[in-house]
Amino acid sequence: MLLRIFLKKLLKLRNNNISFFISAFFSIQLNAQELKCSVVINSSLVNQTNQQIFKTLENSIREFMNSKVWTSRKWDYNERIECSLIFNITEYNNSNNNFNGTLQIISQRPVYQSNYSSPMINYQDNDINFKYEEYQPLFYNSNIFESNLISILSFYAYVILGVDSDSFSLNGGQRYFSTAQQISNLAQQNNVVGWNPDGSRKNRYWFIDSILSNAFVNFRKTLYEYHRNGLDQMTTDQKLAKQNILNSLKNLDDLNKRRPNSFLIQFFFDSKSKEIVNVMSGGPLVKVNEIKQLLKRIAPFYNESWREIKF
Repeated sequence: MLLRIFLKKLLKLRNNNISFFISAFFSIQLNAQELKCSVVINSSLVNQTNQQIFKTLENSIREFMNSKVWTSRKWDYNERIECSLIFNITEYNNSNNNFNGTLQIISQRPVYQSNYSSPMINYQDNDINFKYEEYQPLFYNSNIFESNLISILSFYAYVILGVDSDSFSLNGGQRYFSTAQQISNLAQQNNVVGWNPDGSRKNRYWFIDSILSNAFVNFRKTLYEYHRNGLDQMTTDQKLAKQNILNSLKNLDDLNKRRPNSFLIQFFFDSKSKEIVNVMSGGPLVKVNEIKQLLKRIAPFYNESWREIKF
């Protein structure tokens, strides 16, 4: 009897509440954060007895990257971009909370109708310097320079979003690269290493300046054609997909003739060299000699890899 009364009440409540729960569930799905970011802080080179601050820093960065909503677009939970930030701390001064080191940025994107994820970014930033006090909250404000740590993290969040979006639609990452440039401009005003044009030609300033320059439109064209017309077609027409990948790389050949030894060309092949070898080896035959000669011209720094392309 009690069970029947309970079920009646449950059924009565169901019609009023079920739509709310369904709506709430899908709201959570649609408003998921954009990044699925793993963070590693390697402090093995630092002579520091108390390692807790490095673990706290690692957790703070992970929370910052994964909890902030970076865009105005609604993302499904399964659309999150898988990425990693690996900090190698070489110096730490506990008297002023100053950190020095390097940062490896890694990201990937899924390939259509496959279980394969394509590496998008595999880049090491050697100009990492920031201050962090344990348990210090990390908040991003687009209008001001909060700290170099926040600027670095936010900059690479938008670079990851920009590169990923460019691979799905031509120049689809424009808004994200523009935001990254705004972060760079604010950081420059504070004269911090890695943000200025008079530093290394492979720093944050030169990356964002180049990718937004009209001189490098072929780079972004390659990002789109290589992935959407190439990799994403591998399950439907492998030979056509491989030919499209070859054609997309010709854009970089044209760019290399005008801008030899470009930072962006090395940026591309640092993530793609192994993938290109694997894709072009075996399967439907394409012009292997043309591929090898093209790659040797564009990226001679990976000649050892290009020799591994076999049929």
